[in-house]
Amino acid sequence: MHATYAPEQACQAARTRLERKGMSVKDFALQNDLHPSTVYAVLNGQKKCLRGEAHRAAVLLGIKDHVIEN
Repeated sequence: MHATYAPEQACQAARTRLERKGMSVKDFALQNDLHPSTVYAVLNGQKKCLRGEAHRAAVLLGIKDHVIEN
């Protein structure tokens, strides 16, 4: 089975949403208690976003439609 990475269009849409808010990727990461390099990796399609911090970042960015439990 091949790895499923976030679609490029979804990543670009997430970047556009951040730009419209006037928010940098680093600001988004720090505001959501994420490591900036993880958020950059998710937006660049370098992470599978299946679990952990990458999954959480993808959900918060609107790339994945899942629920985050505390």
